[in-house]
Amino acid sequence: MDKQIDIFKIKSNKIKPKQGMILVSEPFGSEPFFQRAIILLIEHNKSGTVGLILNKPTGHKISELSDEFKNFDSPLLVGGPVKNKNIFYIHTFGKSIPNSVHIKDNLYWGGNFDIIQLLKSGGKNQRNRIKFFVGYAGWVAGQLDTELSNNFWLVSDIDVNTIMNYDKEIWKKTVNKLSKEYSIWANFPENPIFN
Repeated sequence: MDKQIDIFKIKSNKIKPKQGMILVSEPFGSEPFFQRAIILLIEHNKSGTVGLILNKPTGHKISELSDEFKNFDSPLLVGGPVKNKNIFYIHTFGKSIPNSVHIKDNLYWGGNFDIIQLLKSGGKNQRNRIKFFVGYAGWVAGQLDTELSNNFWLVSDIDVNTIMNYDKEIWKKTVNKLSKEYSIWANFPENPIFN
């Protein structure tokens, strides 16, 4: 008898997660919040993991939140369900932003927001140099390892340009770069009952 294969379930690729890599979700996971999500790991160590969802726009701009953000025309993204009343940001300004944390290559997160505002007002900021998020995704120690062993995520690499672009198709494009067995995911409708 043939073994049934669920083409919409992940079969772990055994790549170990680390800071600067991404988690790729399956198209129809049990948690709607993370369906078709691409999550950038901004911190991963023995204490736990912190990530930001790269492809869940709120439909608002950061400038709509308060006067503090009035100089920014950037879309506001949903970073995750944790601390979803707080704003987080990643950028490519490097060490010119004090207290930034290096993620990979020329990608950093956080840092002195006053300096970021000065860079923006000086005309040095470009839309693809900073991304704002409300909330983040977080895992306590060992939790992500358990989810990976239960095939909830695929771990993959990503370049900084792809991270910083506002591409609605990032999940689909990332899936197309994965193993051939996942190629059907990329073109499968989000709501198959409406197709």
